[in-house]
Amino acid sequence: MSIRVTLRRAAPLTAVILSLACGGGKDAPAPAAPAEAAASVAAAPTGKIIVIELITDETGNYFKPKEVEAHVGDVLRFTLGIGVHNVHFLADSNPGVPNLPAASDMLQLPGQTFDVPVTFAPGKSYYFQCDPHALLGMTGHVKVEAAE
Repeated sequence: MSIRVTLRRAAPLTAVILSLACGGGKDAPAPAAPAEAAASVAAAPTGKIIVIELITDETGNYFKPKEVEAHVGDVLRFTLGIGVHNVHFLADSNPGVPNLPAASDMLQLPGQTFDVPVTFAPGKSYYFQCDPHALLGMTGHVKVEAAE
């Protein structure tokens, strides 16, 4: 192996070491936060956590409670009781509503949760369902009230 090849391989490591040594002082500015991180900080919950259970039992598959009242800033915490379920705010069932949360993955372990920050416009009800059990009646609504 020639010295030229060795130096070429060492150059990236040397650049990293030099950048850390030259820019790692106490007075160095902190790196800017990515836009996604800034957005999640801005959307931090400001209200209460509302627990909605996802259940399968001898009476069927259902959300408990099925109807929820919430305020902007609350968090809907969908918590798996028994069964295998997901949570989906369908665009077809919530026409004209922008930025609906993506459907959750299938929750399979008891106690597993899926959080939905309430960022919906107040004064309306929003429909959600469990995709595999919607035709069996596993649906629900959250009514968003104006801030108190």
